[in-house]
Order: sequence, then C-alpha cells, then structure tokens
Amino acid sequence: MGGLDTRDSTLDALEETLLNKSGDVPLALRFRALFSLKALGTEGNVRAIEIIAEGLKDDSALLKHELAYVLGQTRQEAAVVPLQLSLKNLSEDPMVRHEAAEALGALGDQGSLPLLREYLHDKEEVVRQTCELAIERIEWETSEKSKTEKIQKSAYTSIDPAPPLPLDGDEHDEKVEKLQQKLNDQSLSLFHRYRAMFRLRDIGTPAAIDALASGFSDPSALFRHEIAYVFGQLSHPHSVPALISVLRNTREESMVRHEAAEALGSVGTAECLPVLKEFSTDEEQVVRESCVVAVDMWEHENSGEVEYAVYAPKVEA
Repeated sequence: MGGLDTRDSTLDALEETLLNKSGDVPLALRFRALFSLKALGTEGNVRAIEIIAEGLKDDSALLKHELAYVLGQTRQEAAVVPLQLSLKNLSEDPMVRHEAAEALGALGDQGSLPLLREYLHDKEEVVRQTCELAIERIEWETSEKSKTEKIQKSAYTSIDPAPPLPLDGDEHDEKVEKLQQKLNDQSLSLFHRYRAMFRLRDIGTPAAIDALASGFSDPSALFRHEIAYVFGQLSHPHSVPALISVLRNTREESMVRHEAAEALGSVGTAECLPVLKEFSTDEEQVVRESCVVAVDMWEHENSGEVEYAVYAPKVEA
C-alpha cells in the first residue's frame, strides 16, 4: 500500500508543477517536471501521459511543443488521440501542430496516416513538411528495408523524424563530404536529407558538425530548426559559433532561434551563458522562454547534478 501512495503522491506533485496549478511555477521548473513525467510515461504509466496531454491547453507554445515531442517519445498508444487533436486544431501555433505531427510519426501510428495525409496540403509549410516526414517515417518503419538496412547503433535514445542513412564503405572524410552533399541536395526528398542529417549527427566529429551547420542556409525553417535540435543532442562546443549566430539573427524564424537557444543550454560552455541571458528579453515569446529554460539547463550542466528532472524516484507503471 505504501508503494501505491508514493506513486500517487509523486504524480500529484508532478501534475501540480507541470500544469502550474498554483499559478506561480517558473517555466524552467515545469520543464523539469516534464522530464520526470516522460520517464514514467515511457514506462507505460497512463496517468503520466494524461497529465502531459492536459498541458496541451497551456498558453505557452514553447511548453506545448515540448509536451507534444515528449508524447511521441513515449511510444504509448494513449498519446495518439491528444496529438491528433493538436494537429487538427487550426487555431493552434504552427510550431505545436508541427510537433504533434512529428510525434505521431515517432509513435509509428499507422492509424494516423489518413490524418497526416490530410494535412499534406496545410497552409503552414512547417506542418505540411512535417506530415510528409511523419508519413515516410511510419512507412519506412513498417517496410522490409527497415529490417535489412545496416544502421550504426546511435548514442542517442531519441526517436527521430527519420532514421540515419545506413552504413557504407566510404572512408571517413569522404563519407562526411558525401553526406553533406545529400544534406543540401534540394532534389532529394526531405526524408532522405533528414536521414543524411542524423547520420552526420552520429558521426559527430567537428567535420560532421561543420557539414551540419551548412544546413542553416536551407530555405526550409523546419530543416534549419532540426539542425539546431541535432546540435543540442551533440552538445559539442564546436557547434557554439553557428548556434550563437542563429540566435542573434532576429530575421530568422522564431522556431529556429528557439531551438538554437535550447541547444546552447545543452552545450553549456562559458560563452553560451551571456548570449542566453541577453536574449531572455527577446521580442519573440518563444525565444525569450527558450532562453530562460536554456539558462536553467546551462546551470544544471555546470552544477554537477546528475538528474535534470524534478523527481526521479522509481514509480510503478
């Protein structure tokens, strides 16, 4: 009985924090609560998924897009309906709708294919392109090719919008050069170019990072934002100048600048902090909020703390 009480009280506390029921919970603390709920949801805790889904009613597009991302990462069926509803909500911020579509792809939910196809003609480019990627990801996952391709085991546990390209016999430097060509080849499908992107991420050398940074000149904001996301995963100091340049560019789309800010928080080197503080008062809400969260991430990276989450107990699913 004691274990049950512990589980319920922990989830109650996480719900209070994530949903800001007191009205004064700092955004960074709400993000930390989300990381705890993500762990529980991935283990199959349905209430944790329901709490995350409830947060999709929040006013913060930044938080909602992160909630949608996390729901996709849980790989749980309970996440499907809330994500479908977010995608269908035409009054929702495009950044949130894009993340909902991407999450449906991450879930591998074949039942969502008709809905994703419906929004291939959405008025928002980021939604159209994300639906295209999600459809191809689900189709790839259920294909024979996915069973036969030799893909390098990644150091990253995320479910990405596309799998990395399979291994080949190229020499290392030649491989990076060829992958960069594919990354920037507008004649290739977006899905194939994303596959090149995640292959470069898994190589992770300074040369691969330079190749990835060349993607910041792409005409697609979705593509540029994914490059910044990948840099956040890599957390390599070599990416910092490119990320700072993106964040400082006030003509850049806010969804790209926000991702650059969060990546700088993940990298956590000394030169990242002043820039993040500088843009924590940016005119764009999603950029300001991202910088506030990123400062919290930076402080965590430099604190010696092991867990970023608010609570990290073992809770039964």
